[in-house]
Amino acid sequence: MRLAILSLCLAAPALAQPAADIVILGEVHDNPDAHLGQAAAIAELQPTAVVFEMLTADEAARVDVDRSLAEEAWTASGWSDFDIYAPIFDALSEARIIGAAAPRDSVRTVYTEGAAKIFGPDAALYGLDTALPADQQSTREEMQFAAHCEAMPRDMMAGMVAVQRYRDAVFARAALEALERHGPPVAVIAGNGHARTDWGISAMIARAAPEVTTHSIGFVEAETNGPFDETRIVPTAPRDDPCATLTNQ
Repeated sequence: MRLAILSLCLAAPALAQPAADIVILGEVHDNPDAHLGQAAAIAELQPTAVVFEMLTADEAARVDVDRSLAEEAWTASGWSDFDIYAPIFDALSEARIIGAAAPRDSVRTVYTEGAAKIFGPDAALYGLDTALPADQQSTREEMQFAAHCEAMPRDMMAGMVAVQRYRDAVFARAALEALERHGPPVAVIAGNGHARTDWGISAMIARAAPEVTTHSIGFVEAETNGPFDETRIVPTAPRDDPCATLTNQ
C-alpha cells in the first residue's frame, strides 16, 4: 500500500523548485495530501539530509541507522498517524534522518525563563536575546490565542511565542549543521507556521547564516497570501472542530 501511495505522489507534477541550500517543506499536520506533496518534493529534490520537527535527535539517530524503526520512533515521539507520514520515509532514499524536536523540559524552561538561556551561546546569532518588535509580538500573541481556541488566558501567550521562536531557531540550527556536515540540499519537514519566510526557519537562517539560500513551500488547504516562497494547495482534510469540546462547555 505504501509503495502504491508513493507512486501516486511521484506521478504528481514537478514542483519546479529553484536551487537552494535548504528547502523547508511546510505542512498541515493531519492532512495526508500535504505529506504526499512533501514526499513528492523530497523524491524530486533528493536531499542529502532531512530534518524532522517531530523526532528528537536520539530518535532520529536510531531511524537513520535502521529505517525499519521509523514507526516505533514516531510512536515514541508522541506524534500519531505515522501512516500518513510513511510516504515521506519511503521517499527518503539515501538521505540522512535528523531530529530537531526540542525536549519537553527545555520547552518548559523556555516558557518560564525565555529562549536565550536554554538555547546556549549562539542565542544572539538567532536573535533570541532580543525582544520582538511590539507589532510582531502582538500579532503573534493573537495568533497563538486563536490557535488555542481562545481558551487560555492571554497572559500565557507571550510564553507560547517564546517557545515558537525557540523551536524555529532549533530547526534552523539543525538544518545549518546538516548542511555543513552533508552538503546541499537539505530538506526540513515542519508545520506551516515554522515554514513562514517572515519569522520562521528561513528568517532564522537568514539572520544566522545570510550566505545560505533557502526556499520555503507551504502546503496549505486554501488559497493564501501567506509568507512562503511557494504555495501548494491540497484538499482540506476531514476533521472535527478542535475547539468544539472547549467552546461547548
